[in-house]
Amino acid sequence: MSTDLVRVRTGVYHDSVSLMRVSRAVTGLPGVEVAVVAMATELNRGIAAELGFDLPEAGPADLLIAIRSGGPAALEAAAAELDRLLAGLAGRTGGGTAAEHPPRTVRTAARGRAATLALVSVPGEHAFAEAMDAIEAGLSVMIFSDNVPVEQEVLLKRRAAERGVLVMGPDCGTAVIAGAGLGFANVLRPGPVGLVAASGTGAQQVSCLLDLAGVGVGHVLGVGGRDLSAEVGGLSTLRALEALDADPATELIVLISKPPAPEMARTVREAVAKLETPVVTALLGPGQDDLTAAAENALRALGVAVPTWRSWPAPPPPDDRPRAGGRGTGGAGAGRTGTDAEGAGGSGGGTRAGTLRGVYSGGTLCAEARLIAGTGEFTDFGDDAYTRGRAHPMIDPALRLEALAEVPPGDVVLLDVVLGHGADPDPSARLAPGIAAAVARGVPVVVALVGSEGDPQGLNAQAAAVRAAGAAVFTSNAQAARHAAGLLASAR
Repeated sequence: MSTDLVRVRTGVYHDSVSLMRVSRAVTGLPGVEVAVVAMATELNRGIAAELGFDLPEAGPADLLIAIRSGGPAALEAAAAELDRLLAGLAGRTGGGTAAEHPPRTVRTAARGRAATLALVSVPGEHAFAEAMDAIEAGLSVMIFSDNVPVEQEVLLKRRAAERGVLVMGPDCGTAVIAGAGLGFANVLRPGPVGLVAASGTGAQQVSCLLDLAGVGVGHVLGVGGRDLSAEVGGLSTLRALEALDADPATELIVLISKPPAPEMARTVREAVAKLETPVVTALLGPGQDDLTAAAENALRALGVAVPTWRSWPAPPPPDDRPRAGGRGTGGAGAGRTGTDAEGAGGSGGGTRAGTLRGVYSGGTLCAEARLIAGTGEFTDFGDDAYTRGRAHPMIDPALRLEALAEVPPGDVVLLDVVLGHGADPDPSARLAPGIAAAVARGVPVVVALVGSEGDPQGLNAQAAAVRAAGAAVFTSNAQAARHAAGLLASAR
């Protein structure tokens, strides 16, 4: 008979990613059926209630603990391990003792320090006040938070322009300032390239390809995915371009964006024409260069040879599993969207002519793949609609694994695995079983692996693990998309 333990710890806060990992660790203990360790938000209380836990009153500033086990002994052991894990979190964050008197506002924290930048990572409904406080303190600000209303974004960026500072975000997933990574950040060699990106994973793709080609990056200024919308008007993009143009260490600027509003594409091209520093653009859209082509154009502008981008063909299927018809397309050559080139080998497939399923964690990578493939059903699980109240899919792949498990035989799956600080420390460990199960039932899987040689997860180790599960792996998302589309076409 199952035994439940439900506790509320008042006024104890830990970030959602740390608590997610604690929940996962406790759930994996012997005899534990399920564990919910999370802040007692409405969403998290709802999850616990759906699991059948009887919950006491609690508020979003309280820590909710709900564990179900097969008996009292297992529950006692789980509670002890939970206490150990939570104590480790408190020690890592300094414990927040009253004697330390930590600053209560961004402006207070900046006072008396040589600070120039604040990073805001709070629930979206609270981000505006913290970011405005940073701006009024004369700080540039990176807003990692998502679900910030566009009206607030415009107000922040207009005030930042008046104060002479830069707003990166909201929903700025990655930035690199003088070699220091913020948010989801890859380990990059220093160098002469500066990126301005209305895209997080787009910036990661281009910077990682440059790194794999031996070219370093000095700055990545993320501006938020909506910056080149008509509503926001490119306020941060234009300022970031000016900042990099004024930087003597930046020899080349790469401008990256999800498909911009047409009028904003014209505006930024006019601004680029006035800069002294050369600029390579990757404004995604029909007929425009893809991200891999932009990286290659940057290499040519620097006089560096374009390499063959690394890829790992899928292992051949067992003799008792049907193969996909034909070899497909994709691979070594990358250029404008919609072109074809040779690629890595395909994984096993069924006989039904199916659908290309894009199961992405990166919005720009998803948009790029959709443009290149020209067919299929694509979902960006990093969109605000999927991240409200839960960790980003680059940290927690649960929703993507659920989607992968529902793909029928004959379809082809295309997904991204993004490495770097802040991301899952071993994404292949959780994704590989789902990939292997899909391949076993006749679903070819193609992976776009975005990372650098220096990333803590290990580029080669991650590639080997997902390839062993049956996937074809590419370091170029554009090549992965062409290959996946080719697999589908060859099976028809």
